[in-house]
Amino acid sequence: MKDNKSIQWQHSHNFGVDNKHNANKVKKVFWLTTIVMVLEISAGIWSGSMALLADGWHMGTHSAAFLITMFTYAYAKKHANNQAFSFGTGKVNYLGGFTSAIALGIVALLMVVESVHRILEPQPILFNQAIAVTIIGLAVNVVSVFVLHDDHHHDHHHKHSDKHTHDHHHDHNLKAAYFHVLADTLTSLLAIVALLAGKYFGLIWMDALVGIIGAIVIARWSYGLMKESSEVLLDKSDDKSALKTIVEVINAEKGVTIRDIHLWRIAPAHQALILSLEIKNTDTLSDYKLKIQKILPEISHITLEVSKV
Repeated sequence: MKDNKSIQWQHSHNFGVDNKHNANKVKKVFWLTTIVMVLEISAGIWSGSMALLADGWHMGTHSAAFLITMFTYAYAKKHANNQAFSFGTGKVNYLGGFTSAIALGIVALLMVVESVHRILEPQPILFNQAIAVTIIGLAVNVVSVFVLHDDHHHDHHHKHSDKHTHDHHHDHNLKAAYFHVLADTLTSLLAIVALLAGKYFGLIWMDALVGIIGAIVIARWSYGLMKESSEVLLDKSDDKSALKTIVEVINAEKGVTIRDIHLWRIAPAHQALILSLEIKNTDTLSDYKLKIQKILPEISHITLEVSKV
């Protein structure tokens, strides 16, 4: 029996995305985030600022998330042509996005815990030093946002314009990293507001309040990304316009009945279709495939199950 590695198919199963450009973006932001993380944690301990320490600790969790992102890119590239993966490694981007979403949710929970702790146990803060370091962190986060910004946000020329279809064109791994940086930017801003309020108005409780507000916003981002990526991981058929188009194409032919249909996403810009038909003339099967792929080019893999009437 031949080794699986020697088996070749005429049809390509490499449905992944070209991640080289995105991977380079994430690497740059990872190093920026990690350097600022070390700076903020060190300065937070020295100055006694819980806001600054929490922000640095928060950035540390995102550095870990970026490591997950880089791993998924490397894994997808390594196994891009591995035939053991029936539909390629395109879903690894959604898996990375889902994992990062969980990390965001944990960060939000810990921010709430830290904020409550600051209310119960306030302490003296070296405001000037803490504010200076936090501003540096904010500047780095703003630069990182521009580095990670997904060019696909400006592309509105898709065949289908519904929200789900448009969202699935994005690299969810990059989107997760982008959300992490936005979360860092938000917490830096909130830390600056809290420190200024404490320095000039003596409102130490602001430190805790903005921490809770930031946690709520981050939790919402986490839930949205988790929901979107999990639907793809669970093979949810949510592209209603594509399903409707397929049914219309088949019903336009005489002597054909649809028994079952499965449509799911296998990569950011690729879908797979299994179509079960009752048909009189099997000679026209190739015509159905061509018609469907011409109208819906995102469907990269079509399998027809046929029973003759």
